[in-house]
Amino acid sequence: MGGTPYKADKKRIDEIEQQIGMSTAGNSILGLKMPTDPRWADLASVSLEEILTDHAFCEQKAATQCITLIQRYADREDLVNALSPIVTEEWGHFRMVWAEMKKRGFVLGKQRKDEYVNLLLANEPKNVHGEEKLLHKLMICALIEARSCERFRLLSENLEEEALRKFYHKFMVSEAGHYRLFIDLATQYFDAAKVRDAWQQWLKIEEGVLQQLVPRGDRMH
Repeated sequence: MGGTPYKADKKRIDEIEQQIGMSTAGNSILGLKMPTDPRWADLASVSLEEILTDHAFCEQKAATQCITLIQRYADREDLVNALSPIVTEEWGHFRMVWAEMKKRGFVLGKQRKDEYVNLLLANEPKNVHGEEKLLHKLMICALIEARSCERFRLLSENLEEEALRKFYHKFMVSEAGHYRLFIDLATQYFDAAKVRDAWQQWLKIEEGVLQQLVPRGDRMH
């Protein structure tokens, strides 16, 4: 893998779904088992400062997670090459969101807990060796990117302000590419059937996580 961040337009998103065989008529974008409650976009639209703040912190955490993976698996050159530009891209996303907030007179405020991510991490297998840990970490990262892609799509389609709809369309496209990147890395290091099984396992876990959470307009996840 080279050092160029993944990009994806809508056609590429469709290709991703078809190629990996993870989406069906009963699933939402990128194979997710449970579509976001449609009320979420309405809640987010009336909590714009809060959702932008949470989004900003999500981008920070995404950059940090890629750095952590690079540090932990520094001996895997392809992983380092693939994730290094994503660190830069995610931090650039933070700066974009922060610029949008400043333009609107919003303040960043304090970092908040991401219950969604914390519940996912609580399901990460503990008694597995290093190779298996990497697979599950890549699946979790792919899942968070896929769910973020779905949320950004909802915002790009439902926010009243055209500029914000375009703003979130760009993020939707980017997250689809990041999802693809983590899946590709997994299939590079593990058998494709093993990756498919692990992905289906994590889709079911995520479905259970979402069933525990009440839709909140002040949270991206």
